[in-house]
Amino acid sequence: MARYTGPIDKIARRFNEAIFGPSKALKRKPYAPGQHGKGRRRKPSDYAVQLMEKQKAKHTYGVLERQFSNLFKRAASKQGATGHNLIKFLEARLDNVVYRLGIAPTRRAARQLVSHKHITVNGEVVNVPSYALRPGDIVGVREKSKSLEVISESLSGRAANKYSWLEWDSNQLAGKFMSYPEREEVPENIQERLIVELYSK
Repeated sequence: MARYTGPIDKIARRFNEAIFGPSKALKRKPYAPGQHGKGRRRKPSDYAVQLMEKQKAKHTYGVLERQFSNLFKRAASKQGATGHNLIKFLEARLDNVVYRLGIAPTRRAARQLVSHKHITVNGEVVNVPSYALRPGDIVGVREKSKSLEVISESLSGRAANKYSWLEWDSNQLAGKFMSYPEREEVPENIQERLIVELYSK
């Protein structure tokens, strides 16, 4: 499956936000990448603004175009605000929850841990990063993987009970996905309204 493997600082500079975590590049070069990055730009159209917001959400959560489109259709078919449902489903992805629990330092690292079969869901190994969790699911570290340096280092800097919709058991190295988060609980700076407007055209 195709996935962006280029420099992530270039993507962060495109949106002028540290969507992959703290970035020294944004401090050194607080403008868009490319030879025209510093130049004056025309005011973007409404479509361009909406598209940029969708691209930012895709890169933030590491989701491909078809996956994102399918998630949006699923969100639109559910009761409630489509934009809020979309954020809930993105937050319920296994790789994102592994990152939120502090098992991995970044979503990219979380995706790799899942793909390499270091993560379990309800006691069973799951190697699909896009696996959709349901309230009550237990996400843990496989017994043989608990001594991995990347996991222990990430957990050492973990903030206790940082997210209200997740419950962490430090003894078992496992967390419980309690419920889908409310929109105001999700810290990502994404204007889902613009994404809904884009898909409504």
